[in-house]
Amino acid sequence: MNTQSVLLTGVTGFLGSHTAIQLLEKGYKVTGTLRSMDRAGSIKEVIARHTSQVHNLTFAQADLSDKDVWFDLTRDIDFVQHVASPFPRELPKQENDLILPAREGVLNILKAASANKVKRVVLTSSSAAVTYGKTKQQLRDVMNESTWTDLHNRKDLTPYFKSKTIAEKAAWDFIQHDSSGLELVTVLPSAILGPVLEKDFGTSANIVIKMLDGSVPALPKIGFEIVDVRSVADALIRAMEIPLAANNRYLISAGYMSMKDIALVLKQAYTDRKVPTTELPDFLVKLFSRFDSTLGPILPDLGAKRKVDAGKAKKELQWEPVSTKDAVLSCAKSIFETGIVQ
Repeated sequence: MNTQSVLLTGVTGFLGSHTAIQLLEKGYKVTGTLRSMDRAGSIKEVIARHTSQVHNLTFAQADLSDKDVWFDLTRDIDFVQHVASPFPRELPKQENDLILPAREGVLNILKAASANKVKRVVLTSSSAAVTYGKTKQQLRDVMNESTWTDLHNRKDLTPYFKSKTIAEKAAWDFIQHDSSGLELVTVLPSAILGPVLEKDFGTSANIVIKMLDGSVPALPKIGFEIVDVRSVADALIRAMEIPLAANNRYLISAGYMSMKDIALVLKQAYTDRKVPTTELPDFLVKLFSRFDSTLGPILPDLGAKRKVDAGKAKKELQWEPVSTKDAVLSCAKSIFETGIVQ
């Protein structure tokens, strides 16, 4: 019987709730943190639909910026899964509104984990901490864990990508100077699709929602490395359990898809829907971004193909992701089931 305990930050999020379900299914005792206890009842109901082990789940209200709360929450905890992260639907006015909470949150958790002799912290970083701040020449290469986003190349950055890079770098810097024996693993997922469990969903799912709800007449010429949320949760748990993973970074992706590739998969599956497959010229996307602030975060991806190698995770974590097609179709199916798109 597994009696080990895991502190999971951001339990109400898209990835957090899936990770809670898989941890509970494996017999862990899980304490999920949320910003407001108002969400506890509804997220518990959602998680209970997917596991019979919900009696091993408790909740705690915690803010990433509150130093003291993490010292209490990491007491008698074996592992921390730090999944919570500020992810905006549009770019903030001040980049520090994103960068400071992301960095301080990571450091508050690591300091508390170190003081309370936690075995290992698994930090959900992002492939954005590897693939941005690049020159055209650098983008020709497939990138791996030895690469970092260059924070000085501002043309190829957004505040969110910057915040993920700075937070992960701060975590590694902390571990390098920590003498408690605390282990750190960082997992760097690409764009996360897969089944949404409720109406409060991950930002990446918007890609599929907008193609199915008729709000997008044409597509920007961009693409992403894609991974299913269930595969990310699986990787996070493997990164927590496997001794070899200690003090490593792991990029995780199931493969690259352009927006048009995604649209074609959806068009084939939902023949009754008007799924857009026409691609917009880059200059029009730039023009529209002046009027539609949600386009801001994708501008660095116009004309840039960012490819990553997930071979290290497959080899060292024995990780096998769900296919990109399954990630897209399970996302679409869940969007209709939850009533996000009618």
